[in-house]
Amino acid sequence: MTQSFNFVRDDGRADDQPRPLVLTLDFVKYPEGSVLARAGDSVVLCNVTVEGRVPSFLRDSGEGWLTCEYAMLPRATEERTQRETGRGAPSGRSAEIQRLIGRSLRAALDLGLLGERTLLVDCDVLQADGGTRTLAVTGAFVAVVLALLRLRKERALPGWPVRDQVGAISVGKVNGRLVLDLAYSEDSRAAVDLNLVGTARQGIVEVQGTGERESFSRGELDRMLDLAERGLQQAFAAQAQALAHRLAEAGLEALSARS
Repeated sequence: MTQSFNFVRDDGRADDQPRPLVLTLDFVKYPEGSVLARAGDSVVLCNVTVEGRVPSFLRDSGEGWLTCEYAMLPRATEERTQRETGRGAPSGRSAEIQRLIGRSLRAALDLGLLGERTLLVDCDVLQADGGTRTLAVTGAFVAVVLALLRLRKERALPGWPVRDQVGAISVGKVNGRLVLDLAYSEDSRAAVDLNLVGTARQGIVEVQGTGERESFSRGELDRMLDLAERGLQQAFAAQAQALAHRLAEAGLEALSARS
């Protein structure tokens, strides 16, 4: 078992305090939806492209699709890593993360109202300091909403496809304490690491929990989930604030009203 002792988080946060979340809309001008998401020193660029076709398994179904690609730029970390395009295929880690992001975002949408279109989500990590997968989910949701708002403005949607708000956050056990939204220095020495994807209506989309150095009890799992859910509320508030003006312009209900 990991010995418990007092420690101060590198950025001085309380154990239950997430990093400040900043969502910059329209960061890139060409995609239908673009958001630069920053949480502490982790920075992820989330772009959404609308394509007028669907995979073959959905052809003639009238239903849309969403898929994601995730990649880490070579100098997103302290040492340069090779571009995954140079390896011929995404790493196992990237493939797992992009599937997670896709599942998370599809859970927030009514794909039947999308028509036979595909939302292609690109999440590129510009700077990594822990929690890039959870930050990508949170930022990509906002980028998806921006893309859908453009389709709505073009009168291309029969209805509003956003069913719920989705976000993600990490929690871990470090030096015997449960802490929220781990930076890399904490994540790299966490005895237990958990990622939670959830909705503003308090639904759970996915839980990824791993005993990295020790097992954890059912009680600890419950406490980690409670802590993560409190962190998600702040992520939802940041999303709602970022999108409030755009949704009001479109005559749509504010995200915060759905919480």
